[in-house]
Amino acid sequence: MLRRFLAILILVVSLSWNLGVIDASAGDEDPRYRVCVKECKETGCVGETCFPYCKFSSNDATIDERKKEKLFLALLLSNIMGDKKAYYEFASLWHIYGLLTMNSWLWSAVSHCRDVELMEKLDYSSTVVLLGYSLIVAILRSCNLRDDAARVMVTAPVLAFVTTHIMFQNFYKLNYGWNMIVCVFMAVLQLLIWAIFGRVTRHPSRWKLWLVVVAGGLSMLLKICDFPPYEGYVDAHALWHATTVPLTYIWWSFVRDDAAFRTMNLLKKAKLVCISFH
Repeated sequence: MLRRFLAILILVVSLSWNLGVIDASAGDEDPRYRVCVKECKETGCVGETCFPYCKFSSNDATIDERKKEKLFLALLLSNIMGDKKAYYEFASLWHIYGLLTMNSWLWSAVSHCRDVELMEKLDYSSTVVLLGYSLIVAILRSCNLRDDAARVMVTAPVLAFVTTHIMFQNFYKLNYGWNMIVCVFMAVLQLLIWAIFGRVTRHPSRWKLWLVVVAGGLSMLLKICDFPPYEGYVDAHALWHATTVPLTYIWWSFVRDDAAFRTMNLLKKAKLVCISFH
């Protein structure tokens, strides 16, 4: 029994020593290729975009001898271009933003259909949550914060403030005036942040951003300076909702452009790093 155990142990150890040999092909094991890929990944290269460069673009004979024929390489790169995906480090934040936006509009609609205290609290609370979260997104994106520690430092105080306000409104006193002040403050603050971001970064789609900032700021006056329904049909709140419809499309168009803009910058940076490495 002991001999069988020792034989199995020796076999396992022998196989583990050979893992480095069977880890990859000779080309993939080349130290220069591995370092190139590592550098590209660290600078934001995504998908298979930088790998063909690391494999085939060196003038060194050791790598040149592993080149595929030109037609094969052209067809391979064509498939890669068709399958490439955009990398956007703020995508998850915008996904949550979209869910919170739909949640806010849902409870706003329900509150207008069922004018009771519970629905009113849900409407106010969901709006405050959305504004607080959108303020966090504005700070994170405008300052380009990707480090987890920095994101926590921004999120924690805003989250604490929003939570305290919601608990005050729901369990102590439902104060419409104070709630309006809090909402307007967070809305104006993030509009200013986005406006400065568009000016400083010279974003290619900054005109969309500024359009949303200016139009959103003007439409906020309808929310603040409320007036009763005109002939029982249209009031200030209804007009405010009407103005937000086109602004929503423009806003998400900016987010899409920003994703493409960030991805393009990361790929350019990765290519420059790979070129400087070679």
